[in-house]
Amino acid sequence: MKGEIRVLSFILYFPEDKSEYVGAFLQMIPFLLLSIGALWFFIRLSKKEQRKADELAEKLLNKESEKRE
Repeated sequence: MKGEIRVLSFILYFPEDKSEYVGAFLQMIPFLLLSIGALWFFIRLSKKEQRKADELAEKLLNKESEKRE
């Protein structure tokens, strides 16, 4: 039981001096901004490809309906 407590206290470190969190937040901000930017980029790219796929499907449906007439 004591071994488990030691492992958990090693993993979960909560410093007494809360100013130690400042460095972690400063490191987290660029990664957070980059991840939001990547998400935004992929959403825009996905919407653009969806529009192209819809246009292609519409063209194919129009050609198919012209052949039937």
